[in-house]
Amino acid sequence: MRPAGHRPPSRKGHAPNRARRRHANQRSQVIQQGVNRLRILFVTGPWNSHLYQMVPLAWALQSAGHEVRVASEPGFTGSITEAGLTAVSVGSEETLEDRLRRIRGESAPTMAAEIPPFLTDTLYEMDKDLRDGLPWEEIAWLLDTVLVPGMWIVNDEMVDDLVTYCRSWKPDLVLCDVIAHAGAVAADIVGAAHARMVCWLDLFLRIRRDFLRAQDRQPAGAHPDLVRDWYAGWAAKYGREFNEEVVTGHFAVNVMPEQWRLEPHDRTLSMRYVPYNGRSVVPAWLYEEPRVPRVLMTFGISKVPWIDMPGMSVDHVQQALDSMADLDIELIVTLSDKEREKLRRIPKNTRVVDFVPMNVLLSSCSVVIHHGGAGCFNGAMVHGVPQLIIEGSVDAIAKRYVLRETGAGLSLTLDELTGPRVREYVTRLLEEDGFRQGTERLQQEALVQPTPGALVAELERITAEYRSHRA
Repeated sequence: MRPAGHRPPSRKGHAPNRARRRHANQRSQVIQQGVNRLRILFVTGPWNSHLYQMVPLAWALQSAGHEVRVASEPGFTGSITEAGLTAVSVGSEETLEDRLRRIRGESAPTMAAEIPPFLTDTLYEMDKDLRDGLPWEEIAWLLDTVLVPGMWIVNDEMVDDLVTYCRSWKPDLVLCDVIAHAGAVAADIVGAAHARMVCWLDLFLRIRRDFLRAQDRQPAGAHPDLVRDWYAGWAAKYGREFNEEVVTGHFAVNVMPEQWRLEPHDRTLSMRYVPYNGRSVVPAWLYEEPRVPRVLMTFGISKVPWIDMPGMSVDHVQQALDSMADLDIELIVTLSDKEREKLRRIPKNTRVVDFVPMNVLLSSCSVVIHHGGAGCFNGAMVHGVPQLIIEGSVDAIAKRYVLRETGAGLSLTLDELTGPRVREYVTRLLEEDGFRQGTERLQQEALVQPTPGALVAELERITAEYRSHRA
């Protein structure tokens, strides 16, 4: 007899078996996800301003379960690891700064040759129908003087180490900073999918396409193709043949809104710009909203004197501060301690700081004055802040056209730069509704693009596509 109260097991008592089967299915899915895990290598030049544009996508891919590593010069690995990413040291122990100083001693071209006025309008013109028929001599000069010297100086020391590393680690996808041509060479040699990360206007691709169109109109051998020669030389060393696709990449990842891309790749994945400012702390004075319009004047993290990038001098800054001293604004100026000591006076409405995280500060700003760097321009774009660009770098000149066409800001060349002109332009940006409307339109165009996390699945798919072709 069964004991009182005993209940026979239900036919549904196979629940443990179902649980085991469910667990086995889940384990199978996890294993399958592990099988599909990609190895993704980012390659960047040794500048925080370039690395910082890559960090949010690297985090997104890493968080999705992929193996992510970032390659750059030995002296730059600290910035990579500080961002929570695994660094790969490639190239010479000699820093890029020291290398450039040594080469300059041999009267070699600098990395930042000034573009003459006769090229400016044609180089940055947004209308792509105007690209045919550009003067051959001007395009050839641009290639030889601006494009190629930078390729040699930044990349030659990295190629061999990158190839060795990629042959060992076997990445599935290599994502390159637009100046990291060494990564493209290594990706081609090991058969990885290769993409260029474009976080500003793509001058390299524009100049390259302009050159090839102009070259077609010349007699054979009229002018050497130095870009092709550089790539072909490295390809031959490792048993490969030159292919233009290595220069341009299989595809591009671009943070600029589609209609404002200077020279879009034929296959482009759009991605929303997500600011990353490095290691930062929110200062106490930012806890409260400003009582008057807040204006930020900053010159970014990329401007270093040894690159010969022209920009605002401390005297220019002093003139700007004096000209805005009586405006009812809160002016925040970022300057190093060394530069601050050179100021003769600091107005009462001005706060000078060494560093402040732009992503925290911009949301409270009414205007930002900057040098045209990617972090400043893109940060202001996604935060919807009207911009005044003081043109110094090549890239800053290009952004003038975006601000002009969108109505999201104004620009000044260094020749036009005076204190009263800065005051006039800041006042216009604060008071004229058209700039706010233009800024909001540009902001909306930027924010509708997929976030880095939303881009992961498409990167997985397109990587598998190109890897299968090479296989």
